[in-house]
Amino acid sequence: MLSLKVTSFGFLALAAATFAAPVSDRASAAAAQTLEAEDAVLTGTQILTELTGYTGTGYVGGFDESSDKITFTANSDALTLYDVSIRYAGIYGAKRTTLILNGGASSEVQFEETTTWASVSGGQLLLNQGSNTIDIVSNWGWYLIDSITLTPSEPRPPHNINSRLINQRADIYTRKLYNYLRSIYGKKILSGQQGLDWATWIQEQTGKFPALVSLDLMDYSPSRVEHGTTGTAIEEAISHAKNGGIISILWHWNAPTGLYDTEENPWWSGFYTRATDFNVATALADTTNANYTLILRDIDAIAVQLKRLQSAHIPVLFRPLHEAEGGWFWWGAQGPEPSKKLWALLYNRLTNYHKLNNLIWVWNSIAESWYPGDSIVDILSADVYSTGNGPMSTQYGQLIELGKDKKLIAASEVGGAPLPDQLIAYEAHWLWFAVWGDTFINNPVYNPIEVLKTIFNHEYVLTLDEIQGWRN
Repeated sequence: MLSLKVTSFGFLALAAATFAAPVSDRASAAAAQTLEAEDAVLTGTQILTELTGYTGTGYVGGFDESSDKITFTANSDALTLYDVSIRYAGIYGAKRTTLILNGGASSEVQFEETTTWASVSGGQLLLNQGSNTIDIVSNWGWYLIDSITLTPSEPRPPHNINSRLINQRADIYTRKLYNYLRSIYGKKILSGQQGLDWATWIQEQTGKFPALVSLDLMDYSPSRVEHGTTGTAIEEAISHAKNGGIISILWHWNAPTGLYDTEENPWWSGFYTRATDFNVATALADTTNANYTLILRDIDAIAVQLKRLQSAHIPVLFRPLHEAEGGWFWWGAQGPEPSKKLWALLYNRLTNYHKLNNLIWVWNSIAESWYPGDSIVDILSADVYSTGNGPMSTQYGQLIELGKDKKLIAASEVGGAPLPDQLIAYEAHWLWFAVWGDTFINNPVYNPIEVLKTIFNHEYVLTLDEIQGWRN
């Protein structure tokens, strides 16, 4: 029998030790159900009929305050995992909403801009036997909701992960890391933390040190070095690697030039679109212009640091140009094509020009239009900042679709560390998670200490002491 327990955090968790089969195997007789928005409980929202093509007797709009929401009631004959589809209209542009099950774990769903009604996956929800509530909460707001449809989930088929890295010259240590990652995928999850100091804090709280530490090359950006910054990420990476840990690296790339350096947008915020007039599309359009040369200068400066790790035989899960599709960083401000072009330039410059063979390339956007292609991406990832320590199944499912289940998938930045029982129940096979530092890992809204203890001491979660020997 499936053993159940309700946590104090308001959502259903499942005891991993009693799993004999995925929940969906036991719910094959469950029926799909469509719930109309106009029949739900409305808070701050209203029923509308102006946009034609809706189902039922109307639709719901008026998401203009953070507390505005729709509360659906869904009944289930048994504990059942459902796929969620949301019928919406994005007539006000691309937006994001929050989905909450039974007042507990939340997940974020992206709505693309549309001129009429469309459907988008809302991930999966594990419904209790009996009555359940599903909230759609404003988040960005300014969208229309027609209905949601719940369909019993099929068991996830076996993964078909690529057996080789995209760089055929990857060194032996990098190949060993990739082979190890493939061997644990779908069976375990690597615990991770942004920043070595916060990883130490986790050990103090839970008795366990994260297997993976994520570090930032930000202070090696030439336009920051010009203002006196000194990076320490490489030294921290070497320290963690010497202890048998795995290294992930991102790069808050301060714009090469054009920093506003004002009180509102100081020089050190130069990776934000709002803090620079640097135009990546213009810079990449002409390889003879000064700004293109500055891009190469910056990449070359980062290559110097990455070569230090290569010399120390340290492979790197390298995640540049993160969150590009959000547009809040300059490398994504001009849309997908310049961003993809910059990714290709980064890959070619570091791999072929600088001969860096210790990098595993991690792409960090979900939308298909932003994807630079299978030939220059090893791993797919998403950054998810939601409360409730849920499984982030929406983003996982989207990345499965993006990579055709041939790429490993990571939760490269999270606000709340995911509860392993939820990951198992939802079959959300994230390769690793890495919690962001200050204001998240130490914030009880995102990560209550007792929850962290549960996560880092769970048999499904690999910590530093449990990954020793992956180089063998």
